[in-house]
Amino acid sequence: MGVFYEYYRAADRAAAIVQPEHSRDVADASLGVPEFDVVVTKGIDPVVVLGQLVAFAGQVDYAVGLVGIVELYPPPEGAPRSDEEWDALPEDSPYREGPGIMELSAQTRDMLAGVDDARLPMLAEQWAAIEEFSHFTDDDDGYMLSLTKDLVGLARRARENGQLLYCWCCL
Repeated sequence: MGVFYEYYRAADRAAAIVQPEHSRDVADASLGVPEFDVVVTKGIDPVVVLGQLVAFAGQVDYAVGLVGIVELYPPPEGAPRSDEEWDALPEDSPYREGPGIMELSAQTRDMLAGVDDARLPMLAEQWAAIEEFSHFTDDDDGYMLSLTKDLVGLARRARENGQLLYCWCCL
């Protein structure tokens, strides 16, 4: 198993964290889960793997803080502050295994949204060559280009609508 990451756009933080325990990929009106514009990934974490795509897109050097993440859920102000508090958490606490929701910076959105369509194949090729993808075999089916296009498209739609990008993750 791995960690699943769902990138989506939302009008604001309140909209982004509605029903945080539910996937962003499945709308369910009976549970109050709205329909999100989402790109589902496995193993594409926002800090390292997506961060490298953002660096390539913006033609800047990669740095750990490049994506500019703000943790929204579980709320940072309620996080355990000591070993004793961690040990006292119930097994199903989101602080233990998630889910988690993060807001990505406007700069991240804009770097992705600003990629010229003509650069997308080269961008996907650069991204596919990072160390974190070294265990993948040949990309004959064009998955990396498709994923790159999906993430850039999501960023463009977010920018056009005055929204930010968010990441929902779950083990």
